[in-house]
Amino acid sequence: MRHLFTFIGLILLTQTAVAQDYNDLKILFADEDYEKLVKKAEGYTTDDKTKYDPVPYFWAAKGLHKISLSGTDDERFKNAYKDAIKFLGKGMKYDLKKNDGQAIEEFNEFVREFQMTLCTRIANDIDAGDYRKAYSWAGRYTKITQNEIGVLYIMGACKYEQKDRSTARTKWKEAEDLLPNITGVESWSDADKKTLMIGIIETAKMYKVSLQDEKAKEILGKAAQWFEEDEEWQRRYDDYVNS
Repeated sequence: MRHLFTFIGLILLTQTAVAQDYNDLKILFADEDYEKLVKKAEGYTTDDKTKYDPVPYFWAAKGLHKISLSGTDDERFKNAYKDAIKFLGKGMKYDLKKNDGQAIEEFNEFVREFQMTLCTRIANDIDAGDYRKAYSWAGRYTKITQNEIGVLYIMGACKYEQKDRSTARTKWKEAEDLLPNITGVESWSDADKKTLMIGIIETAKMYKVSLQDEKAKEILGKAAQWFEEDEEWQRRYDDYVNS
């Protein structure tokens, strides 16, 4: 009987460890002790009991993002922003696989804000003509979104600009296959909507450069229903028309 109670106790202890609410991570974030937060959260991601629980990954990403903004002398955090993408991507992957997106909903504000920081980097690199760098960031963006169609269009345009026609066609085909499934973008994050808008415009530009005006008009027409009232869409559309 004693062994039975011991066995039951171990099961309950294990369940409690896995189902915990990570108050220690919440406190560290509130105290702005971001380096300790990341180290503590990372410990959970390597512990056999919690390594598939998405929540510590989200906390690690939040801490790493804060470190990337404030800076640190610690060499372990020299790639804090890119590491934040990695942790957030893993957290979202595990969450969608195990919990139907519960943690994504819990950390929704952070996810949307972080997506926008990455979207801004992509847009800035495109505006600067650095398509190689934009392609790299866009590839990372696919890890932190459930609506990757926009960055697939962007990746295709970037590769076309770099004379890699084969990869461009592959990425555009992946995006085109997703397009019929979109019934609206109202529930999307601002970053997801913006990447789609940029991806459509940049793809249309590349079609125009390659003298495929009809394809350019067709893709612009498909997206106009979602963005025709958007000032940035109008500005980028005008840039396309006049380029």
